[in-house]
Amino acid sequence: MATSHAMKNDAQEVLDFWFGPPEDPGHGQSRPAWFRKDPAFDALIQQRFGALVQQALDGGLASWSDADVSPDPRTALALILVLDQFTRNVARAAGQVPAAAFAGDRQALALARSLVDSGRHLNLNGVQRQFAYLPFEHAEDMTMQRESVALFGQLANDEPTLADLQMWAQRHFDIVQRFGRFPHRNAALGRASTPEEAAFLQTPGSGF
Repeated sequence: MATSHAMKNDAQEVLDFWFGPPEDPGHGQSRPAWFRKDPAFDALIQQRFGALVQQALDGGLASWSDADVSPDPRTALALILVLDQFTRNVARAAGQVPAAAFAGDRQALALARSLVDSGRHLNLNGVQRQFAYLPFEHAEDMTMQRESVALFGQLANDEPTLADLQMWAQRHFDIVQRFGRFPHRNAALGRASTPEEAAFLQTPGSGF
């Protein structure tokens, strides 16, 4: 019981930090800090959640995604945030973008896959749903990219105020379709860029 209570508290802390607490006027609204490079924001996540990120990467938070333990899909969403978003913030806070920035992607995608397949993603509000779908958008896999475009298309139909997200899903799709991967990750992952990729990386917006 104590473990379950601690899990709920930790997951709720993640959700309240990212989306704002339910009583906050900005709750359920998009936040500019999510998608811009902000050293102070990254450092805050490192300070508050760095240990939690490592725990998640080590598999220590797997119970958050267990629907039998926590039927609330927001608990699984909290773990997706830790693995798919906080990993990137923590890596930037370290002053670099190493392979560790993407270390949680595989786990996050598996969680997102389970959430979508179960239909539980539809119990999230629109702003929350986008983060359940981002692991598909981040995948260097065409099947997952097709799913990303479809999911963000569905979200745009359900929540017209979030329709711009479909454009970003399509941009990610187009890059993976063209190169089979995201060239802007090459340096962090120790991959050599092809001449075509090197040229592409000189264009504005190539690294999001």
